[in-house]
Amino acid sequence: MACRLFLSGIAPYSNRFSKRFIFIFTLSLSFTYLCYCIIFCFSTIMERNDEKSCLHSKNVGNKKLLQKLNDCTFPMDMRIAHETGTQKGSSYRNQSKHHAFSSTNVRNIIAPNESKVNNMTVAQKYGNKKLPNALIVGVKKGGTRAVLEFIRIHPDVRALGTEPHFFDRNYEMGLDWYRGLMPRTLDSQITLEKTPSYFVTREAPRRIASMSHDTKLIVVVRNPVTRAISDYTQTLSKKPDIPTFEELAFKNRSLGLVDTSWNAIRIGMYILHLENWLQYFRISQIHFVSGERLITDPAGELGRVQDFLGLKRIITDKHFYFNRTKGFPCLKKPESSSQPRCLGKSKGRTHVQIDREVIEQLREFYRPFNIKFYETVGNDFRWD
Repeated sequence: MACRLFLSGIAPYSNRFSKRFIFIFTLSLSFTYLCYCIIFCFSTIMERNDEKSCLHSKNVGNKKLLQKLNDCTFPMDMRIAHETGTQKGSSYRNQSKHHAFSSTNVRNIIAPNESKVNNMTVAQKYGNKKLPNALIVGVKKGGTRAVLEFIRIHPDVRALGTEPHFFDRNYEMGLDWYRGLMPRTLDSQITLEKTPSYFVTREAPRRIASMSHDTKLIVVVRNPVTRAISDYTQTLSKKPDIPTFEELAFKNRSLGLVDTSWNAIRIGMYILHLENWLQYFRISQIHFVSGERLITDPAGELGRVQDFLGLKRIITDKHFYFNRTKGFPCLKKPESSSQPRCLGKSKGRTHVQIDREVIEQLREFYRPFNIKFYETVGNDFRWD
């Protein structure tokens, strides 16, 4: 009886306590749910913003010298790949003081057709500026711009778009200045620059060797007679009042005396310039690209360039089509662009018409130089 009276006395208090507990518990659950909703919505918005930033970076295209690309935020699985992935050894990989992405790891995560754009963006964010591993050193009007534009679509190549002229005109600026011009690269990527006048600059081989004896050199050569006419055509477009080609090319045409002091003629005496380079570099460190085959078989020539640089053959026939209007190959339209990539208006211009007898005299002049050049490089370019 006493127990019943006791329980009946505390029952009202127990009911009130239960109601308060249920109310507080429900309120806390609601508050927790609200917090999770806010956090989830915020993170979704941030991810979308990051995607827009990445897409914008993909559509930016190539940048001019010293202009920065927009950074792109990458998902966590790429960061994990960076931290845990092992990088393959290569003669081109320099040991970096800072931990950086490997482009090999990036390609394992990103679709192949997007690897070039993403490698560029990753390099901009995590790469370092390094002195070039390889140089396109010549020759003027040989096809150097085409080689640069074609090879730079390879995901493991980062190239400077402009000609820095460091080893011929700006050497006094110093290597730190030169390094500062270079694009940022990953440890597995090659840094490349092009300045065709290096090949005919006497001091250039020694200066490049002092930077690195392991530098790989690319020389694009072309029939020296055709090259001289192309050189003259370009000069004429800028200076229409210059003398005729024949007047500049010969000291005495009737005697067949060629004026070798004229730069357009002297550049084509390839063996004379090559002998200077061989004082500082082995012939195996120099790769010669045929300017003629670059037009008729661009994939074949680029395949040999990729082999020379120790790169996987990624650039193939599928990247090119022949532009009949310009008379040379162009890169097919990339997915990120609405237009195919052809060289500028100054490339492929119609040459000045030269008398056939003048051309034959120049061929006879160049023949002994060509033969010795063929023998030295071990390749008959069939210009005679």
